[in-house]
Amino acid sequence: MPHRSSLRIMIVEDHNVVRQGLIALMRTVSDFDVIAETDNSERAMELYRKHLPDITLMDLRLKSGSGVAAIVAIRKNYPEAKIIVLTTYDGDEDIYKALQAGAQGYLLKGASSDELITAIRNVYAGERYIPPPIADRLAGRVGSEHLTERELEVLQNIVRGKSNKEIAQQMNISEATVKTHINNLLSKLMVSDRTQAAITALQRGLVHLQ
Repeated sequence: MPHRSSLRIMIVEDHNVVRQGLIALMRTVSDFDVIAETDNSERAMELYRKHLPDITLMDLRLKSGSGVAAIVAIRKNYPEAKIIVLTTYDGDEDIYKALQAGAQGYLLKGASSDELITAIRNVYAGERYIPPPIADRLAGRVGSEHLTERELEVLQNIVRGKSNKEIAQQMNISEATVKTHINNLLSKLMVSDRTQAAITALQRGLVHLQ
């Protein structure tokens, strides 16, 4: 049985090698105890209910569901839950959605072991942990104009390489309307053409390649 003072951790990560690496790292810290692990969103909710971990490390892209969905579900039922996102995604939209869902920390997988351990201790103590580069990305997101659902759908199709005609057919709208949406989203993203729009969408996490 772990000592009562152990900081109990759950790891939600879809790559087994990364998950096992995190478990191994946690075991090098005397007062950390990994009490649950999973690779999908639904199981994360079940395990949280069963174990009530002190800290949950959460990836955003999971085998079943998304990390954001898991954060929302956990925080809805357990508003005191302390969750740190640990992901490869550094787009401002990804950061915004995760923090809006209730995550108290956001780290990239390139972070050092010491930084991860520090983040865990800080969030456990009731603080937020958002490194300066992540905070800068988030500030850029807050200061930018939001795309409408239709503009975002057009943007997703642009990233997939579809023509205006194909987009119009899929969305059941006229090509003229497609062009209007494109002009609006180009203005909001502050880019001059479709290629730049696609690059910006991927960089910011507005769209992800499947």
